[in-house]
Amino acid sequence: MTSCPRVRVKSALSKSGLPDLDYSLNPYVGCQHGCLYCYAREYTKYREVVERWGSLVYVKENLLALLERETRRLRPGTVGVSTVTDPYQPVESEVGLTRRSVEVLLKRGFRVSVQTKSPLVLRDLDLLAAKRDSVDVGFTIITLDSGVASLLEPGAPPPGARAEALLRVSERGVRTWLFYGPVIPGFNDDAESFAGVLEEVIGGVDLVHIDKLRITPRVRESLGSAVGDLERIEAAVRSASWWSRVLGEFESVCARLGARCVASLAEPLGSEGGLSGLWARADRAP
Repeated sequence: MTSCPRVRVKSALSKSGLPDLDYSLNPYVGCQHGCLYCYAREYTKYREVVERWGSLVYVKENLLALLERETRRLRPGTVGVSTVTDPYQPVESEVGLTRRSVEVLLKRGFRVSVQTKSPLVLRDLDLLAAKRDSVDVGFTIITLDSGVASLLEPGAPPPGARAEALLRVSERGVRTWLFYGPVIPGFNDDAESFAGVLEEVIGGVDLVHIDKLRITPRVRESLGSAVGDLERIEAAVRSASWWSRVLGEFESVCARLGARCVASLAEPLGSEGGLSGLWARADRAP
């Protein structure tokens, strides 16, 4: 049972450290998905959320008032919704913080980049499609194996439902992308697993972000208790040869299926880095 109490915060938008985002907006603190590999819990100041990751989500009750003020004084840019929580938490169906926040951002001339694991985003297709030139939506899918998904992402929507939602968003003309991350040795680091996910969504996405597992103390604790043999996983993640092999195989799959692969959303991408640069290149491609 997840508890969703209200909390007041001091700001809505924060400066983003990612090269493709100017700002980040997180309507919630914590995430009901409770993914064992998630390192976002390392970035919250609320200790109780960290300790109860997956079962405690704070709703930022004064977020919209803050956002209205901040968007009047800040230079418009690209806002990541969200970067340390899924913006479409189950409680979003009741409180609508994400939808109303996106409305404010688009009204003020900001661009919105959504990343989610939830088909609840389909509720907002009217809003997103109406502003399709200022919006993109990414879905995180790391496996189609329901057993692996239920182990690693115990509170998240099924991966098949995410793939279906991605295609529906794409059908409305909204740009979509796949986030295949984290790549975890022994679970989803083979070309066959990756190809299975990409083939499921290839009709609606031509941009794929790939990211490897990042092991923090909290991730080590949660993942280690579930998968065992964490030492082997850690050794592989630290190995440059493992990541080189993964990228080579995945790039071959992308080339075969006609998708563009990018290694890690968090890494600089050169002079045309980030989503905006990639979309520009995609628009110029024959």
